[in-house]
Amino acid sequence: MSNSKTLPLDGIRVIDFTQVMMGPSATQMLADFGADVIKIENPRGGDLSRTAFGATDEVGLNNPVFCSLNRNKRSLALDLRQQENKDIVYELICDADVVVSNFRAGVMDRIGFGYETLRELNPRIILACGSGYGPTGPYAHKGGQDVLAQAMSGVMMRRADASVPMSIYPTALCDYTAGMHMVQAILVALINVAKSGEGQHIEVSLYDSMIAMQMQEATCHLHSGKEINWAEMPLTGVFETTDSALVLVGAFKANPLQDICNVLKIEDLSVEYPNLESQRAGKAYLQDRFRAEFAKQSTRHWIERLEEADLLCAPVKNLADVLEDPQTGNNEMIIEFEHPLNGTMQTIACPIHFSSIDCGVRLAPPRLGEHNEDILEELGMAATARASGS
Repeated sequence: MSNSKTLPLDGIRVIDFTQVMMGPSATQMLADFGADVIKIENPRGGDLSRTAFGATDEVGLNNPVFCSLNRNKRSLALDLRQQENKDIVYELICDADVVVSNFRAGVMDRIGFGYETLRELNPRIILACGSGYGPTGPYAHKGGQDVLAQAMSGVMMRRADASVPMSIYPTALCDYTAGMHMVQAILVALINVAKSGEGQHIEVSLYDSMIAMQMQEATCHLHSGKEINWAEMPLTGVFETTDSALVLVGAFKANPLQDICNVLKIEDLSVEYPNLESQRAGKAYLQDRFRAEFAKQSTRHWIERLEEADLLCAPVKNLADVLEDPQTGNNEMIIEFEHPLNGTMQTIACPIHFSSIDCGVRLAPPRLGEHNEDILEELGMAATARASGS
């Protein structure tokens, strides 16, 4: 666990209705920086990621997927079908700063926690809602999910060329991107509250976040009707070697093709293909030549020679290699903590590094309802204080 230094978001209380990845990735970052994040969970299983592996016991409910997204939070398990439990959450919101959800559009209103209701309780409240497509429009009430957002936003269609089959990106790119946009929005809204005293209703969607990620490509298309595709660059590609693979980016030099040919010890193809236009037309041939040569030696052999020629390149690594990479250790991207059920666990640290802010693990990912008693006791004290006018 990290030390007890004061963190930038100490004193900020977040009521967290989120599940799975988009919302929890956002609220975990807020928690890492000191916010008191109270995770509202259904007592019948909790956050859906608790049962990602078909959990049937308490250890299963605290699996690595859940633990990767919920450190430094407290769990309050309440059945919100009961009015008395809704009243408990309303009481919490009266003294909270932020409420976060990632339900379908309209769900927060339907269960009694829409922005107008919350603003009556607390005019300074920030309600941050994440969804698949946004709160209005033809797709508003469709179920949002990372893979669907890849398809609907155009990302899945974008490939190096038409010969590459369309596929699902195997990491939750959309969830994480939208989650980080939500963190930015919440921090901006907190600054606005400090300046104006005015709360805010924030909307972030997977769909919008993925369109925003394509800002270069989209702007080119809007301007000229043409799309740019960095993976289509004729001297850029992934090439197998005798033991693995490497990626080469043949760009940002006066004559990268000549340099590549020198490394591969083949004839200077830049004579026949002197500019980008001719290299685009000859991409299939050029890539075939590269592929045949790279297949003759190891990745290490080629990386050393490409780097000597100041060509941008890197080995293609698997996740296990990355976790053991000395750069990962140098950057302190793996942190360790003790979990009451799982014992010593390792997970990925916050990727933002400060000169004098240490945001580690203060609280292990909570067991379902672990903090009910503590939170209700605190709430009772707060309610008594409010009733007495203090």
